[in-house]
Amino acid sequence: METSPADTTRATLVATVTTVPEGGLASLASGLGGLGGLDGVDWLEVRADLVGDLDPAALRFFPGRLLYTLRSRAEGGAFEGSAERRKRRLIEAASRYDLVDLEAVRDLSPEVLKAVPAERRVLSWHGPAADLDGLKATFERMAVVPALLYKLVPTATQPGEEVPALQLLRSLGRRDVIAFATGAGGAWTRFVAPRLGAPVVYGALGEVPGAPGQLSIERLRADYGLPDLPPAAALFGIVGHPVAHSLSPRIHNTAYRALGLPALYLPFDTEAFGDFWLEVVENGALETLGFPIRGLSVTTPFKEAALAVAGAESPLAGLIGAANTLVWNHGVWEAEATDPDGVVLPLRDRGIAIDGLEAAVVGAGGAGRSAAEGLKKAGARVTICNRDLERGRAAAERLKIPFLPLAELDPSRFGLLVNATSLGRGVGDPLPFDAGRLRPGAVVIDLVYLLDRPTRLLAEAAAGGAVAVDGREVLIDQARGQFRLMTGRDLPLDLARRAAGLEIAETMP
Repeated sequence: METSPADTTRATLVATVTTVPEGGLASLASGLGGLGGLDGVDWLEVRADLVGDLDPAALRFFPGRLLYTLRSRAEGGAFEGSAERRKRRLIEAASRYDLVDLEAVRDLSPEVLKAVPAERRVLSWHGPAADLDGLKATFERMAVVPALLYKLVPTATQPGEEVPALQLLRSLGRRDVIAFATGAGGAWTRFVAPRLGAPVVYGALGEVPGAPGQLSIERLRADYGLPDLPPAAALFGIVGHPVAHSLSPRIHNTAYRALGLPALYLPFDTEAFGDFWLEVVENGALETLGFPIRGLSVTTPFKEAALAVAGAESPLAGLIGAANTLVWNHGVWEAEATDPDGVVLPLRDRGIAIDGLEAAVVGAGGAGRSAAEGLKKAGARVTICNRDLERGRAAAERLKIPFLPLAELDPSRFGLLVNATSLGRGVGDPLPFDAGRLRPGAVVIDLVYLLDRPTRLLAEAAAGGAVAVDGREVLIDQARGQFRLMTGRDLPLDLARRAAGLEIAETMP
């Protein structure tokens, strides 16, 4: 089923073929089941600039429409051939594919337009960031040529540059215009755009994106519930750099759908928190569009900055000097720290006595200070460890706990060790400490997590007999407080754990 012009409850989901497996198209077809199948997918987009001119006959295992795209290098693709060669490939594709993507800047010759009828054209433009007037002018030039769909994709490199694409959709009020921003910082616009009338959402068929910021079809379904478009009267999200790996959208959005909450949780990737705050949160543009931001989870490296922008703060956030939660409450942004729950609750769920436990927290940033304070309040004897001596001593002094240079850390001295650094997500990352030197029965909590398996630190710790607490558990337990502050409802824990790929029994005594 495809979206009708009046349908605002469902998007047309397009799976972009960016790679062909070694086994060829047959293995692509058979491998689709491993990606969650084709449920909800209406079109397959063949990125011919990346995979070549695939034979449509070999793709007829797919019952929907086939879209041919030959994205030029000038518009973010890989095609660099001559204009004549490009024209020949497009004309040939027109005789074999259901739909053809035509770049408005270079593909509108009489020969190509004759070969591709208007009802089979996706007329596209990919270019630099522009304001609303600039995007309108581009669209008006494109709209002179009849087409099924018009696609405008500016590249957002600075906070705020992603918003005009959404403003364009609202100003035009049409159901034949796709507009969103590309780039990591613009990824979130892909999920707001269909709620402003954009009929199509693109996702990669696999893990290789067709453009920066594009997620896989599997992630679009699991994290955002696409192609369904439930109502969203408010926006929440996670702010950090990077955030594409985060499971928070999956956890929160799954809970919103289950509880019938009209909300949407988005990934806000930015390298400059202050600019994001001014240009996206405080300027009111999203509120004008009908999608006010009402709460934010804040992750590395912006937890101190989050506290600084708040109009009010909890005593705990003030003590730690960092906030992982910002909530709009009666006209004031309030800062809270729920990270301490993330390390304390998993231990209590396992029946592990915290009072008197010797604990080492590796990392003196906002996450490390939060973990240390949470454990200290629960009765543990906490030492904070850090490579940067000045930062580590400052954190220890603030929390009134001992400091130990990381180089002097002996894991065998502690019954609990917490990795509150970013080490462990990258394949080649060194471990924050030697898991082989843990004492028998020690507990290791890793705040870093992977989407589908324990980190190397946890795998090595568990292999040596330690109790390993996955960062996904930590994420869920700190999200409990966030969810309550943002929505006034309790996070359904079993649902959240299933969404995160955790067995329910793992966190029970």
